Amino acid sequence: MTGWLTEAVPRGRVAAFRTLVYLFVAADLVVFTPWVRSRVDVPGELYHPLLIGRLLPLPTPTPALVGVLFWALLALALLAATGRAPRLLGWAVFALYFEWMIVAMSYGKVDHDRVGLLVALAALPTAGRARHGDATRTEAGGWALRVTQIAVICTYFLAAWAKFRFGGLDWATGSVLARAIIRRGTDLADLIAQVPHLLIVAQFGILAFELLSPVVFVLPERWRLAMVAFFYSFHLVTVATITISFAPHLVAMTSFLPLEKVRPVLWARRLLTRRRSGARTRPDDEAHPPTVLTGPGPAVGPATP
Repeated sequence: MTGWLTEAVPRGRVAAFRTLVYLFVAADLVVFTPWVRSRVDVPGELYHPLLIGRLLPLPTPTPALVGVLFWALLALALLAATGRAPRLLGWAVFALYFEWMIVAMSYGKVDHDRVGLLVALAALPTAGRARHGDATRTEAGGWALRVTQIAVICTYFLAAWAKFRFGGLDWATGSVLARAIIRRGTDLADLIAQVPHLLIVAQFGILAFELLSPVVFVLPERWRLAMVAFFYSFHLVTVATITISFAPHLVAMTSFLPLEKVRPVLWARRLLTRRRSGARTRPDDEAHPPTVLTGPGPAVGPATP
């Protein structure tokens, strides 16, 4: 079990995952959860902190507190994305984002798509330094990715458990998806809803997929990546039909992928180098047109179109 939890991975994978996670935290503040800053405009009596917020205890958020939290977290997340001071910046980002989530989820609605991301933020500071493209393997980095993967799969499996706990089989045979389509469905969802019994079949399929999600850990790598691709396709359909993105969960799920092979900065440099070299060689090609050879003898002159 210890060997599985700390299975070594390339440091380049850890570096790429770290950059992606911290860049998403910055994007989350300004794209996905900017509404958190407006939550504090309501009376403080409406703030009912989560259990962790009551145990610590944390102060009732004010506009000044949330404003400082927002700007500090945005700056530190962008710095952490560079890979510098991974422990210091990593723990700071985790603590601030954890508080950001407590503020966000303490006014009546708790999202379950951020479990994997929070675990990733808590685990990444323990992975140590990692550089993009580094093929050296690290067990500490492997542990950070593995616990994130476990959190991702727990999100699926425990969602199925919650369905059985609160709805039983009525969840699968009821009108859950129908209500979701009525509330926030797209034109594609309206077309799907017209097919008899398809929504009921889809609800049984969702339950089966969530219950079987832990199988991903025992599959060979090729099939494991195929199953992860299925996970992403499921969320693509979810966005296309009922406009629920699960963006934080999708970022955390990249912990399953060989991210060390994705190097956009290197690709951009190579593309730029090719363009520059092409621009330098083009005038020479025009000044010295190629010659045509006729067998072993000397060249007979420049080629003609």
